[in-house]
Amino acid sequence: MAISAVKTGRKYEQVLQGAREIFMQHGYERASVDDIARTAGVSKATLYRYFPEKRLLFMEVAKHGCAVQADVVQDFSSCLSDPRAALRAAGTHILSVMLSDFGIRMFRISVAEAERFPDLGRWFYESGPMTIRKQLTHYLAAGVERGHFQIADLNLAADQFAELCRADLCLRLLFNISSEITDAERTRVIDDAIEIFLARYQA
Repeated sequence: MAISAVKTGRKYEQVLQGAREIFMQHGYERASVDDIARTAGVSKATLYRYFPEKRLLFMEVAKHGCAVQADVVQDFSSCLSDPRAALRAAGTHILSVMLSDFGIRMFRISVAEAERFPDLGRWFYESGPMTIRKQLTHYLAAGVERGHFQIADLNLAADQFAELCRADLCLRLLFNISSEITDAERTRVIDDAIEIFLARYQA
């Protein structure tokens, strides 16, 4: 998808923040430029100087959010000698990203706007789930070298652990079954995921 260059300036971040709030709340179709300008505290003329089209503004919000998400890098190297501690850190990281307000809202928008913005889902996947998968795969490879794990397919094992950690937590938020997930629920799911994973892959 070809996207025009975005102008930056004194009020760029202000406009972007206002747009992010409205798009995350209402999605693309129901978000109005008037509401975005009002929330950002700028005039429509100022908004249009930065983003002449709502479509361009939406894509910039999505790209910016995904870039911030991708920058959350988890380093498990300090836990190499303790597989349970490393997997607990990984599970906590997975849930912090996938259960975040941005993660849940962007997932919904990516599905709803898949035809209008075909690149959106790919950006979200590559900046979130794919980034986590790479980090976890790198740790598991190191664990295999140290004799902690016996894993033939590292990518599959990383995906399996991530799915075990999600359990039904993401779906409950996506479908508004629950408004929040407690720390106790997260801990219970992660602890069980660790035990199941180690039962399958621990050397």
